[in-house]
Amino acid sequence: MSSETGGRIVVTGATGNVGTSLVRLLAEDERVGSVQGLARRIPDWSPARTEWSAVDLGAEDTDLVEEFDGADAVVHLAWAFHPTHDPAVTWSTNVLGSIRVFEAVAAAKVPALVHASSVGAYSPGPKDRSVDESWPTHGWPGAAYCREKAYLERALDSFEHQHPSVRVVRMRPAFLFKQESASEQRRILGGRFLPGPIVRPDLLPVLPDVPGLRVQALHTDDAAEAYRLALHSEARGAFNIAAEPPVDAAVLGEMLGARPVRLPRAAARSALAAAWGLHLLPASPHLFDAVLRLPLMDCARARDELGWHPERTAVEVLKEFLEGMRRGEGAETEPMRGRKVG
Repeated sequence: MSSETGGRIVVTGATGNVGTSLVRLLAEDERVGSVQGLARRIPDWSPARTEWSAVDLGAEDTDLVEEFDGADAVVHLAWAFHPTHDPAVTWSTNVLGSIRVFEAVAAAKVPALVHASSVGAYSPGPKDRSVDESWPTHGWPGAAYCREKAYLERALDSFEHQHPSVRVVRMRPAFLFKQESASEQRRILGGRFLPGPIVRPDLLPVLPDVPGLRVQALHTDDAAEAYRLALHSEARGAFNIAAEPPVDAAVLGEMLGARPVRLPRAAARSALAAAWGLHLLPASPHLFDAVLRLPLMDCARARDELGWHPERTAVEVLKEFLEGMRRGEGAETEPMRGRKVG
């Protein structure tokens, strides 16, 4: 969809972290005629000009062509992180479900597809400089999340070759946080029973400093703005989106008033692997391996071609998110329900 008014946008995964931010932005956008939100469970939340459909992308009999018929663009955000102990299940939903989305976009003759890729699609890269969108996207083979994101990059290569008339945009965001996503992300990464109130500066006098643990973060609302700008442009291809500064133990230590203490990679990974093996922690040690190797991203293309600039720094994002964890914040959709533990 370009700059004309009255477009119809379909958003998969519309009740999740990015979906709730994007649907809210599009509902307030006078250039958008209507929004069709697809989710497994229809929420009570009713933004302006938004309708909902209950859709399970993992189900082979889901008729996505009917859902996409007449759309000016499809934004594909849907993603399942669990079960981390059964990657065949997430592959079925994330990879096969995404391919069904791509095929339905072509069958319904939707002119634009905006796909949520990730920094996790990138091959291992540097931590002392940033890389642009030409960096290889082969992922980290040990982590299911990275394998799936990288595989879909190859699937989109093939899709673009077969359907050159479809404008394809691949967003590659850094790690995304907002206050309302705190409870959901605590459940995804830390477990359902991890107490949010423990993330208080007075309870964290020291902070593990693991070599290579230097990543980028971004507010989810800022990511949603990049998606919105892409919808109103004629841009194609990949866009890195992240906020400054890169986050490491020094940045976190200053933010939390904690002293960084060097912890060897092997010790940190062994502790995570033990907790994951006992089903005490949902985040796998394989994802930890990947995070240590992810490159830092250069976001010049998004600034130059989309006119995108994040409104919040990475430090502001994390402060907001940690406050959300302490308070058990959430939103008005099932995946984002707030819950305070401890």
